[in-house]
Amino acid sequence: MKNTLNPNKIWIMALTLIFNIIFLFSLIQNSIAEDSIYINVGEAEVKRSLLAFPGLKIASENKDFLQAKNILQASIEKNLNFTNYFKFIPAASFLEDIAKVSHLPKSADENNGFDFQKWTDSGAEFLIQGIVRKTGRGAVTDLFLYYVPQARLIFKKEYSNSDNSFQEMANDFSNDVMLKLTGKPSIFKTKLVMTSDRNNPGYKEVFTAHWDGSNFKQVTTHKSISLSPTWSPGGNQIAYSAFTIDPRKGTRNANLYIYDFRSLKRSLISSRAGINSGADFFPDGKNLLMTLSASGTPDIYKISLDGKTQGRITSGPFGAMNVEPSISPDGKTIVFSSDRSGRPMVYSMEIDPTLLPAKRITIAGRYNAAPTWSPDGKKIVFAGWDSDHFDIFTMNSDGTNLVRLTQKRKNNGKWSSNEYPSFSPDGRYIVFQSNRTGRTQIYITDLKGSFTVPVTNDNFNYYQPKWSPFLK
Repeated sequence: MKNTLNPNKIWIMALTLIFNIIFLFSLIQNSIAEDSIYINVGEAEVKRSLLAFPGLKIASENKDFLQAKNILQASIEKNLNFTNYFKFIPAASFLEDIAKVSHLPKSADENNGFDFQKWTDSGAEFLIQGIVRKTGRGAVTDLFLYYVPQARLIFKKEYSNSDNSFQEMANDFSNDVMLKLTGKPSIFKTKLVMTSDRNNPGYKEVFTAHWDGSNFKQVTTHKSISLSPTWSPGGNQIAYSAFTIDPRKGTRNANLYIYDFRSLKRSLISSRAGINSGADFFPDGKNLLMTLSASGTPDIYKISLDGKTQGRITSGPFGAMNVEPSISPDGKTIVFSSDRSGRPMVYSMEIDPTLLPAKRITIAGRYNAAPTWSPDGKKIVFAGWDSDHFDIFTMNSDGTNLVRLTQKRKNNGKWSSNEYPSFSPDGRYIVFQSNRTGRTQIYITDLKGSFTVPVTNDNFNYYQPKWSPFLK
């Protein structure tokens, strides 16, 4: 009698084999993915990784190269220190004479390469090495990041810049380090937009700067008061308002403009009578929310980038003001300030006003304003009035878990006001304005308010900062 296999059993065996292959493949893929992440973002707040940075080498002893080395090294250290992911190993703990070894390991430079074991013994988890050298394009830098416990090169890259901007090189490298170690981009290639009187005390113009306050550039020249700048989703445009004279009407008004960084041109988007302000881009970048008061009372409208009204989002009630809209990352919900309860408070509602009525989500305080979403849509940051000053608070999107982030006295003992907060695109930091020094300056804090660092520190004033999205 012949032994034959049941066709059904053959199909079961084949399917089982396929499922096992898929399962094994997924395990391999997961293992590869996990192996490429060296720092778990959640755990990094508890444990800071030990990082050794013995200093960059220079291929030629000249003044320009030495300057490049010093700028690069200081900028990289400042950037990576800021993240709180790392603790730099002091030079006194180095177990090898860094002046006598090259930027390459012994396996690549047999004559005088560095010894991984020396860095392992010093306790280093990560090691940065590099060299500044000259090419036909000017100064370039080769930078290397190693995982010391496994003597593994995580990545190496040549960094160059047409104008020899060594700060830019440092920002590029710092961003690459964070991306390679955590799997997520960081803030080092982001910018801030704000208004300031830095070039003319009588006016407020729009400026951009790198996230750390370097490389300030003036965007507008209205010789007027500009306010409420905000970024487009791709960072190629900003919308802002300015008190300007409409050439068609000859009247001064708070008009809305868009400035395009690619064409270097500005466009007048809305010059309706009254307020045209508080704009926020939709996630697709094709429309804006803004406050208009042409009908008498400030309300929130949806408009296209050519200024055409696409719909009215709020309507009172009872003559209430509705201002400062911020759109959720999924484009479905807004938060805004409204005095419909008698005092300005933060409200939330669906973009489609027929779905759900506006819901008040701040209860405490006398005045809550300038709400903004976190990049993941889970939190909202806003400015809340407490006794005689504003402070920065975060809360969950439903209004729960209220956390105060700021509380700082001026030199005269009075409380400072901290206002106009904005999340960084990675959701880890918040930028805001504060008058704690007597001037209005820009500061950054984390989500616990555990540290605050100044972005600006001079004799000018800066207002309403907004953090850019991740930029290419």
